[in-house]
Amino acid sequence: MSKIARRDFINGTLVAAGASMFPFKSSSQAVIAALEPSYYPPALTGLRGSHPGSNEHAHNRAWTRQTDWGSTTDLKEEYDLVVVGGGISGLSAAYFYQQQHGRDKKVLILDNHDDFGGHAKRNEHTINGFTRISYGGSQSLVQPNHAHEIVRKLLEDIGVNLDRFKTAYDTDFFKRHNLGAVTYFNKKVFGEDKVVQHPYCNYPNYVEGLQGAKLSSEEAAQQAPLSDSGKEQLLRVLNGGLHKLKVPKEELLNYTRTHLYFDYLKDTLGVNDPGVLRMARHSGLDWGSTGTELMSIAAARSCGALGFAPVAVYDEDNPYIHHFPDGNAGVARALVKWLIPGVARGNSAEELVLAKFNYAGLDKSSNTARIRLNSTVVKVEHIDEPRNSSDVSINYINDNKSYQVHAKGVVMACYNMIIPHIVSGLPEEQSAALKLQDKSPLQYTTVGLRNWRAMKALGIGVAMSPGNMHQTVLMDFPVSMGGYEYTKTSDDPCVIQMISCPYGKFGEPRREQFREARYRMLGLQFNDYEQEIRSHLSGMFPRGLFDFDRDVASISVNRWAHGYSDGGPGDSTRIGRQPFGRITIANCDSAASSDAKTAMMMGHRAVNELG
Repeated sequence: MSKIARRDFINGTLVAAGASMFPFKSSSQAVIAALEPSYYPPALTGLRGSHPGSNEHAHNRAWTRQTDWGSTTDLKEEYDLVVVGGGISGLSAAYFYQQQHGRDKKVLILDNHDDFGGHAKRNEHTINGFTRISYGGSQSLVQPNHAHEIVRKLLEDIGVNLDRFKTAYDTDFFKRHNLGAVTYFNKKVFGEDKVVQHPYCNYPNYVEGLQGAKLSSEEAAQQAPLSDSGKEQLLRVLNGGLHKLKVPKEELLNYTRTHLYFDYLKDTLGVNDPGVLRMARHSGLDWGSTGTELMSIAAARSCGALGFAPVAVYDEDNPYIHHFPDGNAGVARALVKWLIPGVARGNSAEELVLAKFNYAGLDKSSNTARIRLNSTVVKVEHIDEPRNSSDVSINYINDNKSYQVHAKGVVMACYNMIIPHIVSGLPEEQSAALKLQDKSPLQYTTVGLRNWRAMKALGIGVAMSPGNMHQTVLMDFPVSMGGYEYTKTSDDPCVIQMISCPYGKFGEPRREQFREARYRMLGLQFNDYEQEIRSHLSGMFPRGLFDFDRDVASISVNRWAHGYSDGGPGDSTRIGRQPFGRITIANCDSAASSDAKTAMMMGHRAVNELG
């Protein structure tokens, strides 16, 4: 029997903090006002992300077209703005609205999850009395110095000091501990458990300071647990590249954009070994969102897929260091602090790193900005004709009960594909365009270890794992700030990241693969994930240095059924995000992008469209 502490979760189901935690004391009182002081979602483990209970009502609305939610209680609450979705885009929209119209304007943010931040999810693991902080989704601010001045001003206002990351991120950590990029081959798929000191791809190079391959291409190919033919083909791929294409230089760019990567592997390089092709398919991960068999040569090369010349540094001019200990949850928390000053102590984003937010203070009636969690919006409707309406009703479900509030304007900062199912009267063309948008499923699992001796012994900073559910395992980013200290020695507790980009049936269209992988992901229970993680880590680490039951303290499986935005065809993204009366649309989906800066800009656009 596993000894992993699940605190409030058993097999991913909340038991100690169940529905009784969310009573209404009166029809006008918000759910969060009744929360126990101990309510603190970042410390929960088990199934997180799209956790049980977060999507059921939305799925019922979209899949079965449910409209009967029982009697609806009108809370008699009126707001200047209601934001649907408490991720970075929604929080930014609330910030921009109060910035432009005054801090006295009443704003309500509704979110279906038990925590704010959307994909910017904070994970806390308590190990041997130490709290280790990590992220369960949105990872870092990418190229923030190139952000629009609107984004830079927002970051400044909420207390994010970009220069601080130059010293907060320990760029020498991986070199100091001799940690590099390796590949783990598992016995189930490749016939033996083996770690080879080579990543076989460029995926890991975004980790600033990570050591590269310790073997030559020839040595790495020979050490791979493949047949002699497979080893020969793998070496051919490692020595390959655009120079192998018999295409005139002036036609090369267009050729790589219009020809498939797998056709290049099979036809140009003569690859047919299933082990090599599996390595190739799983070498892009979350940089590509799909298996590489669906990518062009140019796209595969861009995301660091198997067989292109190694690049030592992801971006010399924009180091990948702008990372809070809890990822972009650090940005989300700073936004919440700006909106609701009394929710935590601290005058900057850095000072909030160790702050324990008072969730019971998120939805107080005295706040001008309020955040109401565990609340799934199922209907948004203009009271009058959309062009002339000054009142929008918003119905949401909390604790299986239906409630209604009203607003002068609404920003839909949620998953854009759900909008046609909950916004009444949406024009047919816009509704159809929104339904063409999509998101790829993603999974960020954080594992609390009592020590990381096994990682150090094998020199693992990042381990590509093409045979496993989680295609990569990595040490968390070495960031110390705000009084929080990253793990120092291999004897200390730490959090490791395990990233999974689930794919569907090989060769199927991306939309079908997303649907299949999403369905499979949500069908698994916590025990299924635990067993997979047990098999993965126990196979990769030496038995003398690692024992799963002894060394694993906690697991948080952050499942995102709707992860990275994947824009629809043609002009559908622009058509889908058009204002509709007093309802506007934000979220990364409305730009077909998956970047925190873009999320902020979409929030800004949506607020401006309301006027």
